[in-house]
Amino acid sequence: MRIGELARKAGTSTRTLRYYESRGLLTARRADNGYREYGEEDLLLLRQIRTLQDFGFDLEETRPFVECLRAGHPAGDSCPASLAVYRRKLDELDGLIERLAGVRAQVARQLAVAEEVRAPYAAGVDEAPDPPRCEMTG
Repeated sequence: MRIGELARKAGTSTRTLRYYESRGLLTARRADNGYREYGEEDLLLLRQIRTLQDFGFDLEETRPFVECLRAGHPAGDSCPASLAVYRRKLDELDGLIERLAGVRAQVARQLAVAEEVRAPYAAGVDEAPDPPRCEMTG
């Protein structure tokens, strides 16, 4: 298939395919007329790349999966290098989740303080409470 057909089937652009080629993730064969030609195996590579990117993997992190498929394995994640990328990504995600949990706790504390300061107004008290704080506290 030619580049436009591959792009359409993969749900991407020809520009993206050329970029992947420049990064060595996709290899076109050239027809006698000079047109790029691709096979079903290239579509499989692209689907693997796109799926991993949808999961938050950067383009370079997809390389071991692509190489695994090129080596003839039935799945891009059946090679040790691919499994190592999965492990690193899980560690990265665990760190992000931990940081987000800390931020969430801080925002919840700040909300509780803000609601406590607002409580007299909600109860109809005319006295103004202390001036509101505009900064997050740790």
